This record gives sequence, structure tokens and C-alpha cells, in this order.
Amino acid sequence: MIELHSSPTPNGQKVMIMLEEIGIEWKHIDVNIQLGEQFQPEYLKLNPNNKIPAIIDTDGPDGKSYAMMESGAILVYLAEKTGKFLPADVRKRFDTLQWLFFQVSHIGPMFGQANHFNRQARDNQYARDRYNNEVLRLYHVLENRLGEVPWIGCDEYTIADIATYPWCKSHAERGIDETAFPNFLRWSERMEARPAVQRSNRMAAEIRTRMAKTAEGRALIDIYDTKDNTERLTRATSRDKPC
Repeated sequence: MIELHSSPTPNGQKVMIMLEEIGIEWKHIDVNIQLGEQFQPEYLKLNPNNKIPAIIDTDGPDGKSYAMMESGAILVYLAEKTGKFLPADVRKRFDTLQWLFFQVSHIGPMFGQANHFNRQARDNQYARDRYNNEVLRLYHVLENRLGEVPWIGCDEYTIADIATYPWCKSHAERGIDETAFPNFLRWSERMEARPAVQRSNRMAAEIRTRMAKTAEGRALIDIYDTKDNTERLTRATSRDKPC
């Protein structure tokens, strides 16, 4: 059994898709980041970085329970555990890992910054231009890659595709069209035709609705206030000093 402690953000959805694809028994345990649940001591034992997602594999290495953080590492772990979506062929394997890390180090951070300045800090035009232009460049990188191979990692569907899709699925909002990005859009259509992806998208919507209902009437935190986040983490992890 895999326990996914998470919210349906793009990083959370990566793991949801993977779990649906591999067909392993799993359950979603809501971590409502708008309520600050990522700072609860029990969650910080799973992810000291107070981010989502985290997993607990109740049947981990040597049959013992094992917890993991970091969505990219979780995808590799689940692929290794099940022998799925990370090719055994050495070249394909390392091609897949390169493009997985490309998502983790470029697409996630840059798309995340663009989303923040487009939605929460719209008055900062310099930042909006900087990150929106970088997002467009990254779409071009994907377009070029997908002109060479049918899937992002190699000629097989892999964890590189699973990791990338949740961040890129709102491409229409960014003006990504078939004229300039035909290879990317063909890939996107193949992704959205997969039953596991469809199930994950439905579950993500259901989880968001559930979390919103749970949060009704309760005080929300500003997840974008990094100073407040630091203070919350400090309080949550402080230890009483002896007199």
C-alpha cells in the first residue's frame, strides 16, 4: 500500500498519475497547504522541507515501511519498485532520467514562478516578462525534443512524460497552438488519451473540491509568504531548551 500525503498541485498529480499507471494499491491523504497542514509535526517527519508530496510505502525495502519526499525521486522509486516506466536499456534509462531532471530543475521552478507572478503578483511586470518568456522557451525545448522522439524520455512512455504533463497541461492558457507547437500538442493528446491520466485528472478535481469544503470558514495561510513559512517551520521544529 502506498499512502500519498499530498495536494493536487502539479507535483502531487505527478505521483497520482504514476500510481494509477502502475496499478498498485494506494490512497490519497489530503494535506491542505492552505490550512498549513504541511507544517504539522507528523507531516514534517515525512517531508522536513514542508512541501508536498510525500509517500509512505507500507511494504518498502526489506518489507519495512518507508517514507519518501521529492516528487521526482518518488517517481524513480515507484518505477524501480514495479519495473515500469523506467527502461532497463542503459541509453533509454539515462535519457529518461535526463528529461525527468529537466522537468524537476527547469519546468517546475520556472512554470511555478510564472504562475505566481501572473496570478498573485501581477504588478511586477519585469518578473512576469522574465518568467513568461522562459516558460515559452521551455515549451520550445519540448517541441524540439518531441520532433525527435514520440515520448519525452525516449521512444517509450516513461516517468519523464508523467512528470512533465501536469505542469504543461494548461498550455492553451499560454497561447501554445498547433501552428508553432505541433509535436508538443500531439504528445499532449496522447497523454490525455491515457486512462490513468484521465482518472488522475478527475481525482484531482474531486480532491480540490473536498479540500475547499474542509477549509470553509477556517483561517487560511499565505503559502506565498516565504517569511511566514520560515517562521512556521521554525516554530514547528523548535525544541525546548533545558533551563
